[in-house]
Parts: sequence; structure tokens; C-alpha cells
Amino acid sequence: MDTIEVLPRLHMFRFPIGQAYLWRDGTDLTLIDAGDRQAAAAIADGVRGLGLDPAAIRRIVLTHGHRDHCGAAQELADAYGAQILAHALDAPVVRGDEPVPEPVLHDWERPLYARGLTLPEAPPTRVDGEPADGDELPFGGGARVVHSPGHTPGSIAIHLPRHKVLFTGDAVAGVGRVSLGVFNTDQAQAMASFRRLAALGPDVACFGHGDPLTVGTAAALRAASE
Repeated sequence: MDTIEVLPRLHMFRFPIGQAYLWRDGTDLTLIDAGDRQAAAAIADGVRGLGLDPAAIRRIVLTHGHRDHCGAAQELADAYGAQILAHALDAPVVRGDEPVPEPVLHDWERPLYARGLTLPEAPPTRVDGEPADGDELPFGGGARVVHSPGHTPGSIAIHLPRHKVLFTGDAVAGVGRVSLGVFNTDQAQAMASFRRLAALGPDVACFGHGDPLTVGTAAALRAASE
């Protein structure tokens, strides 16, 4: 796992597939996504490597219920007392009560999707809260939940208006260039969500896959969403 500083209070933990983000408010920490089920120890070590205490992780916000985003959430929450948050439409998948919704794949997506299935399945994971569109979470000076369905029905983005930071989950990808995320369950819905996120005009965009964008971000998102 690589640890990359995005901003002084924001770091990315990058795994072979996917990534998670750590936001710091003083001594309180928030984790956006949690990697696959083998990532817990690496995330904890990454937090310590920043001179921080994993026991300060107050919440783990899951952008959606895929294995590369929620796999380590339960282990981390059990170890450090964090709350796990997920949208109500993806919470049953995270809990293991419903199957992961199947995407509608383009032919070129099939080998990429098969690669993701090599990751271990996420264990059934508790969900302590189900934030809805427009809800404010207590970090980052007021983190706004933006329901962004299409990748999955319960996909969410997290917007920090005070800091002009946007965590897109897999609604937007940044692999090589900014583009619509892949493996969507509803392509039209996904595109509408992309446009909604682009309209927020962030200075920093943190994607579920690909390097964060910190320069020309709002313009790049607008152009890619047109």
C-alpha cells in the first residue's frame, strides 16, 4: 500500500486495486472507503506512519458496497470503535443481506471487471448509520452527502464545501483522465450523477480509482461530464 499526501490534512491509501482516503480534523480521523478485506492492517499501519492513532478513526464512510471499498470496514471498526456509514440502498449489500447488483458491462469492461473479482469477497459488515442525500456529517467543517446512483443504487459522494474537496467514489474515475466511472448498473443514472457532481465545482477531486485531481479540477470535471 502507498500513502500519498493530497492536502496537509488529507491522505490517500492506494492499493493494487482501488484506494481509500483519510481526512484529519485535529486528532479526529475519518476514513472514506476501506479497501478490500485484507487491507485493515495496512490501513492501520498507514495511519500510524503519519504519526496518528488508528483509535482516532471516528467513522468509516462507504461510498458504495463493492468489495474493494468496504472489505476492511468491519475489522477496522471492531478494532478501533469507528462507526460505519452507508446509504440505505447499498446498506443491505454491505451487511450481506442482498447480493451485489450486477453491472451492465460494455465488452471492453469485461476483462477489467474480472480482474476486480479476484479480490476476496467482503465479509458481512454492519452499518451503523445510513446517511441520505443532503445530510451533513460531522467532519471537514460539514461534510455533505451527495446521493450519486448509477454505479450502484446507493452510491454516494462526499462534498466538503468549506475545503472545496469532493470524494466521488466510483461515480467518476481518474485513471489516466477524468471520465465516467465503469461497471455501472444504470448508465443513464450514472451520467446524471456525474453531471451533478461536476456542478459542485470542487478544487480537489478524490476518485475511487485514479490519482486525485488538484489543479484545474472543476474545469476538468465539467468538460468530462458534457
